[in-house]
Amino acid sequence: MKKNSIRLLLFSVLLGGIVLAVIYRDVINTTVIQNQIEQSGVLAPLIFMLIYILATVFFLPGSMLTLIGGALFGPVMGVFYNLTAATIGSVLAFLAARYLASDWVARKSAGRLKELVNGVEQEGWRFVAFVRLVPLFPFNLLNYALGLTRIRLLDYTLATYICMLPGAIAYTYLGYIGREAATGGESLIQKAMLALALLAVVAFLPRFIRQWSLNKKMIPVTELKQRLDNCEDLLLLDVRTEEDYYGEQGHIEGALLLPVEQLEQKITELTERLKNNKDKTIVTICRTDRKSSKAAQLLLKHGFSHVQIVKMGMTDWIREGYSRAD
Repeated sequence: MKKNSIRLLLFSVLLGGIVLAVIYRDVINTTVIQNQIEQSGVLAPLIFMLIYILATVFFLPGSMLTLIGGALFGPVMGVFYNLTAATIGSVLAFLAARYLASDWVARKSAGRLKELVNGVEQEGWRFVAFVRLVPLFPFNLLNYALGLTRIRLLDYTLATYICMLPGAIAYTYLGYIGREAATGGESLIQKAMLALALLAVVAFLPRFIRQWSLNKKMIPVTELKQRLDNCEDLLLLDVRTEEDYYGEQGHIEGALLLPVEQLEQKITELTERLKNNKDKTIVTICRTDRKSSKAAQLLLKHGFSHVQIVKMGMTDWIREGYSRAD
């Protein structure tokens, strides 16, 4: 009973804080915040970090605070304060969600939701690292969502701190440049160029990470042939159109036809097909590997963690002289 009362109190505080933050977020004056912190003397770093932590917990935008951190504390200590505060806030949100609702989610989750949670948990720190480097979901919401899984706290914390570093460096330096421009600092052009370069790297990084992640899942046709000959239990998913499946290239015997254009609508059906064999590997194949890579991305997005892609697909399969059905 006492535990439930504490949970209810914590939930009420969080909900009230989030509601107030959402209502008044448009009237928050960053200039006032910056001036107040500047006038705090030796306590300025602690006060700034406390504000940043509370902002992370209560769904306030962290980007403006990251810029303020760069303006107030420079490109080195600013990164440290920004990154440390953002990580602490993320951990508090993660723990709050785990304490308040993880047991309830574990009891109530089923079907697609359960598959998604299981997929995230199997990836563990790798999933946290990926979503920190590639911001697919809103930062504040993601902190709470990950708390509903059984990902280890240490894995979550380390992956969060390390993988948020590139973005923290870029935006902190941008805040620092803004302050330099306002005060007429030296070598402003060079510093501005460096800031733009850092932003370009951060903007390109998600695409690079996504492609690198997909490349790791590529397998050559020789490996696929060997695994099929060894009767390995895998689901070979041909994601071309029906016309291509029965066309000139033909298809591999036993491959399931599921065009990538229909995959999103067939996810539930695919989940049902694999419900008694959740660890079964799905191997996607198309003419080359363009559509099969897109299909793999969709499957990973929906919680299928054991996914691989046939490099150069049916083109290489035919080139190697392997048999195929028409």
